[in-house]
Amino acid sequence: MTVSSHAARAHSFNAAAAQYAANRPSYPSALLDAIEELAGRPLAGARVADVGAGTGISTALLHARGADVLAVEPGEGMAAQFRRVLPEVTVVRGDGNHLPLADASLDFLTYAQSWHWTDPDRAVPEALRVLRPGGALALWWNTDAPGVPWLDEQGRRIARAFGEGVPVADRNVGARAVDPSGRLDLVRREIRWSRTVPVDTHLANIGSHSIFLVQGEEATAAFLAEEREHLTRAFPDGLVEEVYDVILLLATNARA
Repeated sequence: MTVSSHAARAHSFNAAAAQYAANRPSYPSALLDAIEELAGRPLAGARVADVGAGTGISTALLHARGADVLAVEPGEGMAAQFRRVLPEVTVVRGDGNHLPLADASLDFLTYAQSWHWTDPDRAVPEALRVLRPGGALALWWNTDAPGVPWLDEQGRRIARAFGEGVPVADRNVGARAVDPSGRLDLVRREIRWSRTVPVDTHLANIGSHSIFLVQGEEATAAFLAEEREHLTRAFPDGLVEEVYDVILLLATNARA
């Protein structure tokens, strides 16, 4: 992906913020349990910054867990939607490459579906700068679970139409991709979960991914109309079980 196309896809969410907020999946409580276990401390009462917070899906979970959470979001459209959804949580404009946060001010720094929009050469030092000693950097992605026949078939259709699948983040993402410098000692966990939604919600969910948002309305509408036919045959009751593996990578700041 070229730099220009990467930037276009990163900014594409702003025009679809309401669609994103209404249809994207959340995350299971087991994810937050795993974060606390690996970090060795609870989220409740912890100072947390959620970067690339988008419309607040992950921030809301952290807030409900009792964290003192601040959201960081670069996009104007997403930040505006965030404020409508979570007016009680502060959101500031910024990104992982230039965090508008003080040195050693955080217990947790989190990225839900957003680390792949950063430049790790800048984002890793920034993360270590703002984390307190022993603080944790947690990165996670919802990825389509492999081995689910209808999901595998849908993924192949998307790849044929657009040259790659959804989501953008590779389910095999690992330490080298996240941190080429090797400064982070990352631990990986996978957590499987699912949700059952109407066909319309599923189509709006996949349509909110950047791969669709940059195609233009005509190409996206044509694909989703054809996809609706496939899903109606596969799910005659109109309800789709989306199955996900959450990929979690967590590292603690060893700086004394």
